[in-house]
Amino acid sequence: MPYDDRDASGIGSLADPVRRQLYLYVCAQPGTVSREQAADAVGVAAHKAKFHLDKLEAEGLLETDYARLHGRSGPGAGRTSKLYRRAARDIAVSLPDREYQLAGRLMADAIAESAATGTPVIDALHRLAHTHGRLLGEGAVGAQGPPTTAGAAMRLAVQTLAAHGYEPRVEGTRAVMANCPFHALARAQTELVCGMNHALIGGLTECLGPHRPASELMPGPNRCCVVLSENTRRRT
Repeated sequence: MPYDDRDASGIGSLADPVRRQLYLYVCAQPGTVSREQAADAVGVAAHKAKFHLDKLEAEGLLETDYARLHGRSGPGAGRTSKLYRRAARDIAVSLPDREYQLAGRLMADAIAESAATGTPVIDALHRLAHTHGRLLGEGAVGAQGPPTTAGAAMRLAVQTLAAHGYEPRVEGTRAVMANCPFHALARAQTELVCGMNHALIGGLTECLGPHRPASELMPGPNRCCVVLSENTRRRT
């Protein structure tokens, strides 16, 4: 979709810190959320959450449905509630950021390495992406050393990936990446980008020590192809 005035207005609306928090919360959920759920998560009054959520809907950043929260129907079931979810449309200037510069740099470096050494381009790309992931992991671990439990390792991985645009959504002992930072490239070159993503995330988790979560290629619609699974076998 071309960039237009509505996109600019939508991005501008996220300058408000409360509105941005609400937007990011809604995006991070696996399903729709009510204004009360969003208000509790962000720590604002329900009427204030409603104002900002409706503004995000008007700007095209969120979409809505109506449903009864407790699944009841018929007389006495109560009124339906307005529920919010991330809009399906892709905004050219998007949040979280698309990392196209990173993808371009990794691919260009892989081509250069292949030309210089004869290494297949795909192999060079996977190595470079893995190295970049390790740099992210080393930065996340810092001086305190690797996490000492599987749960802590999973939380650190999720936190780090969230900071780099993957929008991880925790589902039990798994984390699904709701956003691909290389979205447009992945649509055109799915296998290439999925392999790069897998190598990058694998490099990150490798730095998290013996309790690191497993990263697996599990493609699904409208999300990144990589899924993390908590290392329950080594939980302490």
